[in-house]
Amino acid sequence: MTSETTTDTTTGTAAGTAAQLGELLRRARVVLWDFDGPICRLFARHKAERVAAELVDWLAGRGLHGLLDDTARDSLDPHVVLRAVDRRRPGSDLVAELEERLTKEELRAAGSALPTAWADPLIRTWTAVGSRLAITTNNSPRVVRAYLDSRGLTGCFTPHIYGRTADLHLLKPDPHCLNQALNAMGSAPSAALMIGDSPSDLAAARDAGVPFLGYARNERKGKLLREAGAEHVVDSLEPVLLALRAPGRARE
Repeated sequence: MTSETTTDTTTGTAAGTAAQLGELLRRARVVLWDFDGPICRLFARHKAERVAAELVDWLAGRGLHGLLDDTARDSLDPHVVLRAVDRRRPGSDLVAELEERLTKEELRAAGSALPTAWADPLIRTWTAVGSRLAITTNNSPRVVRAYLDSRGLTGCFTPHIYGRTADLHLLKPDPHCLNQALNAMGSAPSAALMIGDSPSDLAAARDAGVPFLGYARNERKGKLLREAGAEHVVDSLEPVLLALRAPGRARE
């Protein structure tokens, strides 16, 4: 994949895309990464659909099937199931137990997660040129650390890993984890860049005032991001890496 295949909804041209991408990178002193998607495919082999179904079955086995509406029951996303229960039983032991079950499934998935193409060298290069990196994710921080340890990337982010807590209402699209990162790193929102792959990432970035770069590994995800209003979307991280490595790239 080359920079010529990068999709940009503002210009639609390779030259315009490269120029706008370069400008986004030039301004970014802090880079906030979503985890599942831009860095890896967490559920590439340990399917999220199966995890969601098992959470639904676990609830049903305890006579709690009624806590879920049809949308949550039929969801292929375990986070949708978790949020649905939290809305009905906020802060309960049930929610805590369900969250821990999800975390254990995510930890299992981390062992077989597939790295996103170009993510590792991009992370290392961004660190090498002096930018500071953080993780802002709806996944468990324990899972993020396990995966980063396996790739030798933990040092590029530590201690700035902000993920799911017991306060599930603060998951993205709420900007809480982004604001945590910005406050801890002493960064103005305009000096940061969020890399995410979902409309909820975009919404969180907007609310936090952070510029956004969408990553879409397929056309379906790209369409969702563009329909949500993302101005800058790439289908590969390679052009980002190439732009970062470009000779004479200015830093303010």
